[in-house]
Amino acid sequence: MPTALALSPHLDDAAFSCGGLLASLAQAGWRVVMATLFTGSVAEPRGFALACQLDKGLGPEVDYMALRRDEDVRAAAALGIAPPVHLPFREAPHRGYGSAPELFADTRADDGVAAELAPAIAGLIAAGSPDLLLAPQAIGGHVDHVQTVRALRSLAPAQPILWWRDFPYTVREAAPKAPLADLFADLAEPAMRLAPEAQARKRAACAAYASQIGFQFGGVAGLDARLAREEGTERFRRSGRLGLTIPGLDAG
Repeated sequence: MPTALALSPHLDDAAFSCGGLLASLAQAGWRVVMATLFTGSVAEPRGFALACQLDKGLGPEVDYMALRRDEDVRAAAALGIAPPVHLPFREAPHRGYGSAPELFADTRADDGVAAELAPAIAGLIAAGSPDLLLAPQAIGGHVDHVQTVRALRSLAPAQPILWWRDFPYTVREAAPKAPLADLFADLAEPAMRLAPEAQARKRAACAAYASQIGFQFGGVAGLDARLAREEGTERFRRSGRLGLTIPGLDAG
């Protein structure tokens, strides 16, 4: 069976941005693996890192990343895909980024995580031999998304890549920040038209990230409203040639 590997910076990005495609591929007989890069727990977080869980109603005694990894397992089950893979890299607030604005500014000069991510991603590709890769475009400009793109591009993988639009950053502003837009400007723009079952699976997967729904969407009703405005469509940029037909995906 063909294999798809989704490289998600955070525990929710792939499901939010291309969960419908992941569910559709699984239904079509693909093996689908969702690998999240920044999932490492940090004991006794402080400062801004601690604030990132306190503002979601989670006390300092909670292992925030363990809770989120459990949500990710439930999201993968809702999509009907393989159990997720969790890499131990630390999120930006644990790498010296000290405020929300810093998360969406230029990457720090001392943040060398892309060089650390690259061999780990290469290992995932070598182990899984995927026929298709999925990854973010870093729309919104979150530094972890930017570093993910840099790491993957440094490998120049042979596989075709569908670069997803980073939802919900894509809908928060009329003209969202896109620091890497030039990398994707000349690529084809395929769109995935989701069948009702894929839409339902995506919605269930998104809702599985219970710790994030209030912060990202204002609650479940907000999630449903945002998804409805997407009209059952996920959009991508494509690098490389797709060797396999994906039902519902136009050529771009």
